[in-house]
Amino acid sequence: MGTSLKIAILIVLGLVIFVVSPFFGLETISPASLLKGLDPGDADVFWKMRVPRAVAAFLAGAGLSLSGMVFQALFRNPLATPFTLGVSSGASFGASMYFFLGGSALASLGGVGPLFASLFGAGLSVAMVWLITSAKGGFSTVIMLLAGVVINFFFSSLVLFVQYLSDSNDSLRIMHWLMGSLSGLDTPRLADLAFVVLAGFVAIRLIAQEIDLLTAGEELAASRGVKVNRVKLIIFITASVVVGSVVSLAGPIGFVGLMVPHACRLILGWSHRILIPAVFFVGGAFLVLCDLVSRIILAPAEIPIGIITSMLGGPFFLWTLFKSQKTGDLF
Repeated sequence: MGTSLKIAILIVLGLVIFVVSPFFGLETISPASLLKGLDPGDADVFWKMRVPRAVAAFLAGAGLSLSGMVFQALFRNPLATPFTLGVSSGASFGASMYFFLGGSALASLGGVGPLFASLFGAGLSVAMVWLITSAKGGFSTVIMLLAGVVINFFFSSLVLFVQYLSDSNDSLRIMHWLMGSLSGLDTPRLADLAFVVLAGFVAIRLIAQEIDLLTAGEELAASRGVKVNRVKLIIFITASVVVGSVVSLAGPIGFVGLMVPHACRLILGWSHRILIPAVFFVGGAFLVLCDLVSRIILAPAEIPIGIITSMLGGPFFLWTLFKSQKTGDLF
């Protein structure tokens, strides 16, 4: 099967999952009832609740998957994700502070307050990683990865400290949000998330060739005219903004950025010109499916989507670790 056909199948499958998922939930809504207008209540549930939620899940999954893909390429390590590099924990700290302060510090920003708080936290974590790496001389990807792990633990500790200082209501709110959930979806902010994720997609697509060369090695990339440090900075900033936007809306949903890029790489190879659209659609469809499972597996109760992805991601992480050690080939 040709690569183009594989990409087409993955994209079509992703779109089918996205289109079909809103019809399922606690109660199945048939397309015929919507077309004929048999039940206005079904139409309200479908268009005002399920469709926006499917859009949010798709955008979040696509954004996290793209970010994981470029981080894995940058560090030439299939275990690198927005979590291991401290970006998600930094964004979580920013959002937790927003909840802890009751939004008073960013009240003038209205509904986008959590977005700015998460972006600030993600930007702070990236800046700290960048400063630690540059202080060691040069921009070694090994030092950058280790710095990211340290920053991840640091901000995770700060999130726990903020939760400890919060009252019972805020603490419960932060804990629920940290599990990753789309249950409290702020529909008007979907436009902001869509803009950030699509802009990130375009930015990453524009440097696809440079990412391929970085994957082959920094020395080779530099010999081919790639400005290595500049490309690293673009990757860090773009991925961090995308992750911060997703975290502000849905919380820190783990393992999506680990599983989807690796799975697509096994199917399509390592060329990022080919991988980028596939990862975008597969990542979106994957999180839509996870959200569907979270809504129906214990209906009418709802499981936070982060629990579903973590249950899948833990075994996948171990499988990837042992596979890479056995073959010696990260990609």
